[in-house]
Amino acid sequence: MPIYEYTCCDCGHQFEWLVRGDEKPVCPSCGRHQLVKRLSVPAAHRASSNNSCPVQQSCGMTDCCGKGCAMAEW
Repeated sequence: MPIYEYTCCDCGHQFEWLVRGDEKPVCPSCGRHQLVKRLSVPAAHRASSNNSCPVQQSCGMTDCCGKGCAMAEW
Protein backbone atom coordinates (compact mmCIF):
# COMPACT_ATOMS: atom_id res chain seq x y z
CA MET A 1 0.00 0.00 0.00
CA PRO A 2 1.60 3.27 -1.08
CA ILE A 3 1.85 6.37 1.05
CA TYR A 4 1.15 9.60 -0.84
CA GLU A 5 1.65 13.20 0.20
CA TYR A 6 -1.21 15.64 -0.32
CA THR A 7 -1.95 19.34 0.07
CA CYS A 8 -5.51 20.39 0.81
CA CYS A 9 -6.77 23.02 -1.64
CA ASP A 10 -9.22 24.39 0.92
CA CYS A 11 -7.09 24.84 4.06
CA GLY A 12 -3.51 24.29 2.77
CA HIS A 13 -2.80 21.46 5.23
CA GLN A 14 -0.05 19.07 4.04
CA PHE A 15 -0.25 15.44 5.08
CA GLU A 16 0.56 11.83 4.15
CA TRP A 17 -2.12 9.23 3.42
CA LEU A 18 -1.76 5.45 3.29
CA VAL A 19 -3.89 4.53 0.26
CA ARG A 20 -5.87 1.28 0.54
CA GLY A 21 -7.65 0.06 -2.58
CA ASP A 22 -10.05 2.63 -4.04
CA GLU A 23 -10.11 4.68 -0.84
CA LYS A 24 -10.34 8.44 -1.48
CA PRO A 25 -8.14 10.53 0.85
CA VAL A 26 -9.66 13.24 3.01
CA CYS A 27 -7.94 16.18 4.70
CA PRO A 28 -7.52 15.38 8.40
CA SER A 29 -7.66 19.10 9.20
CA CYS A 30 -10.90 20.22 7.47
CA GLY A 31 -12.47 16.97 6.18
CA ARG A 32 -12.53 18.04 2.52
CA HIS A 33 -11.59 15.94 -0.52
CA GLN A 34 -10.22 18.78 -2.72
CA LEU A 35 -6.56 17.66 -2.64
CA VAL A 36 -3.44 17.90 -4.77
CA LYS A 37 -1.09 14.93 -4.78
CA ARG A 38 2.49 16.06 -4.17
CA LEU A 39 5.64 14.42 -5.40
CA SER A 40 7.06 12.29 -2.60
CA VAL A 41 10.82 12.17 -2.39
CA PRO A 42 12.06 8.92 -0.86
CA ALA A 43 14.63 9.10 1.90
CA ALA A 44 18.14 8.34 0.74
CA HIS A 45 21.09 7.48 2.93
CA ARG A 46 24.48 8.76 1.93
CA ALA A 47 27.93 7.73 3.07
CA SER A 48 28.95 11.39 3.37
CA SER A 49 28.97 13.12 6.75
CA ASN A 50 27.32 16.13 5.09
CA ASN A 51 23.63 15.67 5.93
CA SER A 52 22.31 18.74 4.15
CA CYS A 53 19.81 18.15 1.39
CA PRO A 54 18.21 20.80 -0.80
CA VAL A 55 14.63 21.60 0.22
CA GLN A 56 12.05 22.27 -2.47
CA GLN A 57 10.05 25.42 -1.96
CA SER A 58 6.36 25.79 -2.68
CA CYS A 59 5.11 28.24 -5.27
CA GLY A 60 4.09 30.69 -2.55
CA MET A 61 0.49 31.03 -3.68
CA THR A 62 -2.15 31.16 -0.97
CA ASP A 63 -4.73 29.42 -3.18
CA CYS A 64 -4.25 25.93 -4.58
CA CYS A 65 -3.65 26.12 -8.33
CA GLY A 66 -3.84 22.32 -8.74
CA LYS A 67 -0.48 22.07 -10.46
CA GLY A 68 1.36 20.24 -7.65
CA CYS A 69 3.46 22.95 -6.02
CA ALA A 70 7.22 22.83 -6.48
CA MET A 71 6.85 20.51 -9.45
CA ALA A 72 4.64 22.57 -11.78
CA GLU A 73 7.63 23.43 -13.96
CA TRP A 74 8.70 19.77 -14.41
